[in-house]
Amino acid sequence: MSDITSRSWWRCQWQLFCLALSFFSRLPIPQSTPYSTERMNRAGRYFALVGMVIGGLCALSYSVVSMVLPVPVAVVVTMGFSLLLTGAFHEDGLADMADGIGGGMTVEKRLLIMKDSRLGTYGVSTLVMALLLKFVALVELANHSHFVAAIILAYVFSRGVAASLISTMPYVSDPEGSKSKPLANQQTPKELIFLAVCALIPALYWGGQITVTLVIWAVLFRIGFKRWLMARLGGFTGDCLGAAQQLMELSVYLILIAYIAS
Repeated sequence: MSDITSRSWWRCQWQLFCLALSFFSRLPIPQSTPYSTERMNRAGRYFALVGMVIGGLCALSYSVVSMVLPVPVAVVVTMGFSLLLTGAFHEDGLADMADGIGGGMTVEKRLLIMKDSRLGTYGVSTLVMALLLKFVALVELANHSHFVAAIILAYVFSRGVAASLISTMPYVSDPEGSKSKPLANQQTPKELIFLAVCALIPALYWGGQITVTLVIWAVLFRIGFKRWLMARLGGFTGDCLGAAQQLMELSVYLILIAYIAS
């Protein structure tokens, strides 16, 4: 590979990473970053790595705030900081999916409800319970020395699992009518493998037993969640990926707590 070709390849990968970062966060990227549907699809390979950036920033936030404030307060500040970084993108997806699937009797009605920016009882209840569980779990994990590693693992692993759903499910939302950002809705086998490797790297820090447990749970969750979505929607939407990320993030925290407490 010539120097020119090599520089061009690395520049392209950097641009794809920037697209992934802009999709999953509110962090600024260069205005010159080119966008197209094809590039957005290729950027999906970097979704797990975006979790590394956001998780690292949240871990840094907690480390600083916890020096001067009690642990529960530092956790709340960190959760708020995370919401600012992502624009509550994933939480919004969880709430919208709960509203749509909980309140709609047909596929068409469910998709229509999910596109509505207003929240209903299902969405509010699910969001409140998810945030409450996350707070309790993070406070529990904050009492142990590996808290920073736990946050990074949860952010990376959950995004990897959520994005992997793209590879085997049809995208059912109407891009013209959707309130979501433009979504990566195609994924090649090589991109899926790269995504999985990136998601697994932080897990190795925790050792073989926890890593195996996370992988087994991720596989079971992915199979069950996919079947559930296919039965109720016939595929996935951006909201569904956000919901998958939130559910998997919570699962990571609970698995770590179970091992730490044993």
